[in-house]
Amino acid sequence: MPFNLNAERERRNTLAKETRNLLDASTGNGNAWTTEDQSKYDNNMSEIERIDAAIDRHQKVMDLTAENAMRDAGVNEHDTGGKNTSAEMKLFNSWCRGGEAALSAEERRQINNAMSGNPALNPEQGGYTVPTRVATTILDRMKEYGGMRRVAEIIPTAGGEPINFPTSDGTAEEGELVPENQAATDLDVSFGTKNLGVFKYSSKVVTVPWELLQDSSVDIEAFIAGRMEHRLNRITNRHYTVGTGVGQPQGMVTGAAVGKIGAVLASAAVTYDDLVDLEHSVDPAYRANARWMFHDNVLASLRKVKDGEGRPIFVPGYDQGNPQGAPDRLLNRGLEINQHMPAPAPGAKSIAFGDFKYYKIRDVMAFTMFRFTDSVYTRRGQVGFLAWMRTGGALLDQGDAVKLFQHGAAA
Repeated sequence: MPFNLNAERERRNTLAKETRNLLDASTGNGNAWTTEDQSKYDNNMSEIERIDAAIDRHQKVMDLTAENAMRDAGVNEHDTGGKNTSAEMKLFNSWCRGGEAALSAEERRQINNAMSGNPALNPEQGGYTVPTRVATTILDRMKEYGGMRRVAEIIPTAGGEPINFPTSDGTAEEGELVPENQAATDLDVSFGTKNLGVFKYSSKVVTVPWELLQDSSVDIEAFIAGRMEHRLNRITNRHYTVGTGVGQPQGMVTGAAVGKIGAVLASAAVTYDDLVDLEHSVDPAYRANARWMFHDNVLASLRKVKDGEGRPIFVPGYDQGNPQGAPDRLLNRGLEINQHMPAPAPGAKSIAFGDFKYYKIRDVMAFTMFRFTDSVYTRRGQVGFLAWMRTGGALLDQGDAVKLFQHGAAA
């Protein structure tokens, strides 16, 4: 029987709503969570996982089929925001394939006008700034790749000089009751600073064989941009998450305080009480926009955790592609999967909870790419491409916005 994508999505949403209603119905009114309820929950979750995997497989095939059909018709599909491919994108495509020699005098003038003005650029080696349209596309995709860019506040700056953020902790300060005709006392306010610097990252050189550049049916812009995107995203997201802060960004895990330490267990397990304690270790002032963050392996284990009544605490979402849809929830809070969070292990800090907007990511200068055709690559029949970016990050709070769960030592 043919696979009906829309029907499967409807079935997935129906199962998710049914599972949520099952959990809600067992809350209050003296309704106990029965073995039949647990069996129904497990079966629904298993079927939801199966449908999600099937939808993903068929969607990839449909996308590939549509892309091939467009190429057979002589059309290259690009992310152009609903507009026709710009002259700038066409220029970039020509430059990727043939370098400066493939450009007209007018096109070379446009390239030179777009250069960043950095004296380190070497036109003889074919180094040019990526056109604005391509640079913006790559940065936008970075937000979709790494968990930290989705939840942090991103601050673009024109220069890379250090930025100091003034800090002050007034949580222990109170006013006073003053008797009649008595003077008010002094209470000085203390200030500190937190620094947000930037660091230089490279994608490492992407080498492309001449055959690929000469094949006009290949979407070379997407290929090169995709490789740059993935390489830079992996290293920056890892540093935004667990960076040491010495010679690299300070990671969120590095900057946050521990809010709950688990019990000494034979396995790195997390209990319902651990999650409640971690949630309440964050001051209510920061909990309005708080959410969870952890590795997908942690989510797999948390889906098995139950509350005091034996009910699973994980609630599946539905209508994920709809802005009005319901996302997955944990203790009625949203969650963010970040594959660079530590995996569960004795002593590991595997779960973060709080308002992640207090983690600041700073981007400096345009995303810049260079093309190399010197003898090192010519001997191999290749052309080299290299991307640079400058970015940094740090948790700029006073130790209360984000807290961590740390597993206890091994038993």
